[in-house]
Amino acid sequence: MNTIGLIAFALVGSSKAIREEFDVFGIVIVGLAMAFAGGATRDLLVTRIPLVLQSPIEISLGLLGVGLAITLSIILPSPDTHPVTLVADAIGLAAFATTGAIVATEAGVSAFGVVAIATINAVGGGALADILLDRAPFILFEDFYASCAVLGGSAYWVLGTLGATESTAAVVCAVMTIVSRLAAVTYDWHLPTVQELGLLND
Repeated sequence: MNTIGLIAFALVGSSKAIREEFDVFGIVIVGLAMAFAGGATRDLLVTRIPLVLQSPIEISLGLLGVGLAITLSIILPSPDTHPVTLVADAIGLAAFATTGAIVATEAGVSAFGVVAIATINAVGGGALADILLDRAPFILFEDFYASCAVLGGSAYWVLGTLGATESTAAVVCAVMTIVSRLAAVTYDWHLPTVQELGLLND
């Protein structure tokens, strides 16, 4: 799960930086930030050394994702919005939500902690990447994105509480996250704003 997430998110982050015409160094930084920021935050929350600082394999996987993004940018006209990138993003979201839920459960945190860490693991990197791209994190104002990780993390906790095996809970978490994300992209789901709900006076 972690391997899939690292490659997929590095690809997505780098593709965004390429679209913004960052130089090669900037592309690498944004790609690696998206790949590792969520997981590093997760590890700090459960008081362990981030995996990215423990193994060169982690960085190698991130750089592989960056390389794939650059390759796709040469082959495709708009790699950041291409279905390949969108599916990779959904896979990365699902993989990191699942990894976060597993780590949080092993750390013995509460139900809220499991869902929160799963979500932070899944979207933390994307939020930092958006900040590096000089824009507000899109998870805060558009699209049905972080909510998918919340659904996946919640499913993991519920199944674990009901006695399901870790592998079963992990599969359901991943499937729930990726299916809800792809459905959101297909049907343009988003959470309503206060204005859309008509709660503000004109």
